Amino acid sequence: MTDSVAGVRPKIGKRERLVEAAARVFYEQGVEKTTIADIATAADVPVGNVYYYFKTKDQFVHAVIDTHASVLAEIVAGIEPLPGPAERLKAMVASWVDQRDLAARYGCPTGSLAAELDKRPDAFGGEPARLMSLLIDWARAQFTELGRSDAAELAIAFVASYQGISLLANTFRDPELMVTEGARLTRWIDELAGQG
Repeated sequence: MTDSVAGVRPKIGKRERLVEAAARVFYEQGVEKTTIADIATAADVPVGNVYYYFKTKDQFVHAVIDTHASVLAEIVAGIEPLPGPAERLKAMVASWVDQRDLAARYGCPTGSLAAELDKRPDAFGGEPARLMSLLIDWARAQFTELGRSDAAELAIAFVASYQGISLLANTFRDPELMVTEGARLTRWIDELAGQG
């Protein structure tokens, strides 16, 4: 039996543990409130060892942005074999709804990070926008495949709906808001597919 079959994760290196911990701690308490010591503690890595891998918190932020992009790529790869764009869009909605308890507690991981980094004077070099664009571009491709001439607008509406409901679920600490919005988005996608 392999580790993945047994549900046991293979051992990962210190750098990977640090990035994973940074993503989790940034999500739970925000970038500005997080210290490198917080990340080291969460990763179970001595603080002195952290500097071998990351010299600054900004380097952690870059690594976490890359991790968010990788997670989205994994989700997309997992739903890509579905037979059509409507099914893929609905699978993306289902993945959001599956994360409703975390969203109710902390908001959308990507949206929260983007909103926080955008407040910096340098807006973190546009990296949060690049990250959000990955999802928008994917959604645009799905709506284009549906034959929609308004695919760009629909992609923005799709992502805005998710970001908005994540914010509301977090504000009200109510994961069921995401269930309700997920059902509405599924009906909307079916309607759009029928109009294609």
